[in-house]
Amino acid sequence: MTRDEAIAATTGPGQPYELVDAVIGGRALRVFRHAPPSLRAMFEQTASDLPFLAYEDERWSFAQAWQAAARIGHVLVHDCGVRHGERVAIAMRNYPEWVLAFTAITAIGAVAVGINAHWQADELAYALTDGDVRVVFADAERLQRLAECGLTGLQLLAVRTEPSAPGARALAALTAAAGDVPMPPAEIAPEDLAIMMYTSGSTGHPKGVPSTQRQVLTALLSWEADRRIGELVAGIEPVPPAVQPGTLLAVPLFHVTGLHASYLVSYRQQRRMVCMYRWDAEHAAQLIERDKLSSVVAPAAVTGDLVRVAQQGQHDLSSLLAVGGGGAPRAPEQVRQIAASFGQALPNIGWGMTETNAIGAGNSGEDYLRKPASSGRCSQVLQLKVVDESGHSLPTGQRGELLIRGTSIFNGYWKRPEANAQAFTDGDWFRTGDVAYIDDEGFLFIVDRIKDLIIRGGENIGCGHVEAALLMHPLVQEAAVYAVPDERLGEEVGATIHASEALDLDELRQFLSTHLARFEMPRYIVRADAPLPRTPSGKIFKRQIREAALAQIDRR
Repeated sequence: MTRDEAIAATTGPGQPYELVDAVIGGRALRVFRHAPPSLRAMFEQTASDLPFLAYEDERWSFAQAWQAAARIGHVLVHDCGVRHGERVAIAMRNYPEWVLAFTAITAIGAVAVGINAHWQADELAYALTDGDVRVVFADAERLQRLAECGLTGLQLLAVRTEPSAPGARALAALTAAAGDVPMPPAEIAPEDLAIMMYTSGSTGHPKGVPSTQRQVLTALLSWEADRRIGELVAGIEPVPPAVQPGTLLAVPLFHVTGLHASYLVSYRQQRRMVCMYRWDAEHAAQLIERDKLSSVVAPAAVTGDLVRVAQQGQHDLSSLLAVGGGGAPRAPEQVRQIAASFGQALPNIGWGMTETNAIGAGNSGEDYLRKPASSGRCSQVLQLKVVDESGHSLPTGQRGELLIRGTSIFNGYWKRPEANAQAFTDGDWFRTGDVAYIDDEGFLFIVDRIKDLIIRGGENIGCGHVEAALLMHPLVQEAAVYAVPDERLGEEVGATIHASEALDLDELRQFLSTHLARFEMPRYIVRADAPLPRTPSGKIFKRQIREAALAQIDRR
C-alpha cells in the first residue's frame, strides 16, 4: 500500500481507528470515533488477569491493580473528601503506588498532578500552591521536603514510609482499613481534566499543563493508528505474540514519556511493565534478560547506556523488539548502534511535548534508519507547519518556528493567561519554540530552539529559573545560563557569573543545592571579570557569553 492508502484503510469509516470531524471548545478537531470516553473506562475494559505491574519481587495483574486502585479511590473520596475536578498530587519515585494512585485519582474524576521527584522544597511548594492541590501522595524523601515547605491545609498520604510530616497519614493503613471495596462511582466526560504536569519554561517557575481525558486518550490511540499505518505500508500482517509483551519503565512517571508511552500504553496492549526505582544500565539489562522484556522507551542518554551494556555481550537482550526514544534527539550513530546491538530490536523515536501529550511526529524501523536525524511524520490527529518571524508559512525544506495544533494539544497553561497569549497564535496553533523544517516526504527535522531551554537527558531546564537561583546569592551580581554540549546527556548546564571576588564557588554550589534540583545544577560555572556584555536594547548578550564560555570550557 501507499502511505495515503494505508491512512485511509486505518482511519476511514468502519475502521477501529476511524477519525471523524468534531468541534470541541471552539476548535475543529479530528477525533477517534471508538475511543474510550475516559481513562476510567479504559482501566475497566482492560482489568484482565494477565500480569501487569512488577517492582522488585512484587507483582500485580491488571485486575489486582484495579482493585488496589479502588481501595485508594475509596480513601480519596471517603477519608480525604476529594471531589470531582480537584487536584491530587503524586510526589514520589517510580513505586507501584505511583501507578495505583494515578489510576485512582483519574478514575474518581479528580485531576492527577505529576510532581517532579527531583525538586527541592521551594519548587515543591510552588507547584502545590499554584495547582491548588488538596492531597499529596509522597514517599519518604518527598515527605521530608514537604515538611520543610511550611504549607498548611495539605493532606499528606505517606507511601512506603512512616507518616513523619505534620498532617501525614500512612496510605497502607488507610487502604487496609477500607478493605475490599469497589471504585467509587463517578461521572466523567471526555472534556473533563484528567492530568496536570509541570513543564519548565524559558523563564521563571514551571507552568502547569492540564490535559483532558480526551487529549490523553487521543495520544494513546494515535500511536496505535500510526503503528497500523506503518504495518500496512510495509506489508506486515501482525500476529499475536507468542509471549505477553513487556516493557521496562526506565524513566520517571512525572514526565509524559514515562506516563503516556511506558505506562498508559500498557493497558490497551495488555503489556507487562517492570518498574525501576532509578536508572542503572546494568540492572536494566538484568531485568530485560530476566523478564524477557520486549521494549523500552527512554531519552538518548539512557538508551545510549543500554547500547554500551549490550555491546559488552554479558546479557541476553534478544527479547527486545523496540528501543524507543523521546525527550531529546539521538545522534544518528546511536540509531545505527541500536539496530546492530540488540539482535532483533528496531529503533524508534517520537517528538512531542508535555503540551501535546507526548505525540507530534514519529519515526521508526527502516524510515528511522534511512533518516536518523528526523523525528518522523506527523500524527493523524495533528497538523504541523513551519513559519517565519512574521508568522507566514514556509515552503518545504525551509527553517522556521514549528507550530502544531490538533486533538491532543492542551487548552492552555494553568492560571497563565499572559503565557497563553504568547503560546498560541492564529487561534489554536501552539508555538513550540523549536526551529524546524519539513522535507518533501513530510519528515520533521528539529534543528534548534527559540526558547531559552536546556534539555539535559530528557529533562527540560529553564535557563531563567537557574539564573534566578544564582541571583538569589547576595554576592552574585549578574548571571547568564546556557547549554553546554555533552556526549551522553545531550546538553549540560553552564553558567557565567559576574560576582564579588569574595564569592567561593563551592559555597555557591552548596547554596544552589537548596534551591535547585540536582539535574538543574550548573556543571560549569565561569567567572567574568567585568559586567556581562549586553545588546543595544540592554539585554544580556547570551550568545556571545556562551561562545566565550564554550571556548574556555574546551581548554580545561
